[in-house]
Amino acid sequence: MDFQKFVDGFKTMTCVISVEILDDGSYGAIKIVTGNKPYIDSIEQVNPDAPEMLTHKFVPNLEYQNYFPKDLNFEDFCYRCAVKKEPLHTYIHPERFDFWFNIFMMPIDAGDEHIGYCTYSQELSQAPDTEKMSNISYEAASAVLNACIKLRGTDNFEKSMGDVLKDIREVCDADYGGILMIDFFTSKYSILCAALKDTNNTSMYKENWLTDDFYKIVDTWEDCIAGSNCLIIKNEHDMEVLHERNPLWYESLKAINIKSVLLFPLKNGCELLGYLWFSNFDTKNAVRLKETFELVSYFLASEISNYQLFDRFRIISTMDMLTGVFNRNEMNERVTQLSLDINPNRKNIGVIFADLNGLKRINDDQGHSAGDVLLKDAAKLLKEVFPDYEIFRAGGDEFMMLARDTTEESLNEKAAELKQKMETTECVRFAIGTCFDKDCNNIHLAMKIADGRMYEDKKLFYEKHPELRRSSERTIN
Repeated sequence: MDFQKFVDGFKTMTCVISVEILDDGSYGAIKIVTGNKPYIDSIEQVNPDAPEMLTHKFVPNLEYQNYFPKDLNFEDFCYRCAVKKEPLHTYIHPERFDFWFNIFMMPIDAGDEHIGYCTYSQELSQAPDTEKMSNISYEAASAVLNACIKLRGTDNFEKSMGDVLKDIREVCDADYGGILMIDFFTSKYSILCAALKDTNNTSMYKENWLTDDFYKIVDTWEDCIAGSNCLIIKNEHDMEVLHERNPLWYESLKAINIKSVLLFPLKNGCELLGYLWFSNFDTKNAVRLKETFELVSYFLASEISNYQLFDRFRIISTMDMLTGVFNRNEMNERVTQLSLDINPNRKNIGVIFADLNGLKRINDDQGHSAGDVLLKDAAKLLKEVFPDYEIFRAGGDEFMMLARDTTEESLNEKAAELKQKMETTECVRFAIGTCFDKDCNNIHLAMKIADGRMYEDKKLFYEKHPELRRSSERTIN
């Protein structure tokens, strides 16, 4: 068959691909037999409107890895089309290229029992085309639409994510499905939600797979995807490729009899948020699942990004950025909630005010940067002493701690512990005032009493240590 004459009949960038058929039915070498002029030009001519290849010289019948890195998804499509005679279409954005690919593949019957052939045609764009993204099968569209409805159907973020994950785990009939979040700053991961076919296997995953040092493996996943848009491990051949790329992960999968994996990065623009992944799935439907989860992962990443953005805004609006404790706005909101609580079974509440002595003098003598260090040290001590309390920065040098369902004895013990521990520090000294409000009858009165006791304690402190007053106060006095 004259493949050159055949492929020259295509107007779009098109090549002919050959796939070696091995005796056991698997595939061997995958080669680019020839291409039409637009396709060859995309390799040989440097063009900002086309992806950069590994070489700028096209040679007929070379393995595809001469032009771009090994890609299991590409190989699977070539095998299915050239050998299994399945016409295929996909619209993808491989991470290695700054382009979207609209790909059409059609099988060719060349009468060769040992080599299968197919056409590969591509259209390129630097921006995504939403119409092409939504041009998917009925089954994929149904799963994606169902996921979107559930994501927007509740205010409970984790529940909606869990519901969607449960549904799509059933779609791919996987033993395990999970959404894993990554924090590159702290080098930690967390499981946002998980879904299992057999809930009795939960401990197996936790004990043998999701261990404390699992981040070391997670950190390698991006390299395993190797510039593609996902990683699909379907069979022993794919497992061997994974073994070459990542022996550590390969061994951890083998340890708990994982034979197949779907792994989709969850990205917001260029920012990697985490991964959607499944193990031991129905590999017969790999193409349909890839089509489905490419879109599902897009919407999941968008929802996660929005939630994280909202959470950052919430933190900014409720936290004191310098000390890491709640700010005055959040304190006022909390006090309002407590004051409006009409539940007859209200719990006791303990109030502690702590004013940082000597801060103004340090600001005057050493500068505000030194004062900021003192405030951070003070907040660190408060977090250590009051791990179960709500801690607020009420003002410049003033903190308030609230404890629900406490006792007066426990409250006084905590105040005494703070006094004891601050003596072990170099500079942190608090004036302290407490009040125990039984049944939280009047939170405002309790705060007023604790505040008054704190200022009495502060007065006694400066009577003992007048040298710690700021210079202007010593002059006036």
